[in-house]
Amino acid sequence: KMAEKQEEPSNAQNGEPDNAEEGEGKKKKVKREDLPPFEIVTGERLPAIFFKFQFRNVEYSSGRNKTFLCYVVETQGKEGASSRGYLEDEHAAAHAEMAFFNTILPTCQAGARHDVTWYVSSSPCVTCAQRICEALRKNKGLRLTIMVGRLFMWEEPEMQAALRSMKEAGCKLRIMKPQDFEYVWKNFVEQEEGEEAKAFVPWEDIQENFQYYEEKLAEIL
Repeated sequence: KMAEKQEEPSNAQNGEPDNAEEGEGKKKKVKREDLPPFEIVTGERLPAIFFKFQFRNVEYSSGRNKTFLCYVVETQGKEGASSRGYLEDEHAAAHAEMAFFNTILPTCQAGARHDVTWYVSSSPCVTCAQRICEALRKNKGLRLTIMVGRLFMWEEPEMQAALRSMKEAGCKLRIMKPQDFEYVWKNFVEQEEGEEAKAFVPWEDIQENFQYYEEKLAEIL
């Protein structure tokens, strides 16, 4: 099912198994040693190649071992404000979800209500799910909706429990529909300079994969 191949640091981020072939694994290991220390990449728009690979809602996520998180924060208060951008985690230290709480949320007005929407390439790991629950319980003014492209390791009982605990903490979890992918493409993906904005081209099995994951999420929750 995986047609595309992409060289990426493959250190099993989010606890995902590294499915690389033995020879390819060796190649990647050499490449990894040259990588800079862990960092969180932030910005307003992500490269189209990353979007097309990382957000693709395939069932087998080999090589897709980073989390890309596009966010919209709507602040309700004396001074209404809106901000957006994206976070991507490099290597396996902190994940993009954690980075949002550590770097983005603290810059928002304290004491105001924040309606936050994330568009994430895959659903949070167990540790990030716990952090999300803590943040929602502590911050009564925080409303969080998470739109996910794929469900991460959804067969695992502890992962299913983590997804349920997020729902109980007040987090709205949704699977991204084709229209949501198009929204991310228009609002968060770099368009080539000097070119007219390219239309979003849905991949072949986008609708079937959305329905597959939507059914799985409904069963879990």
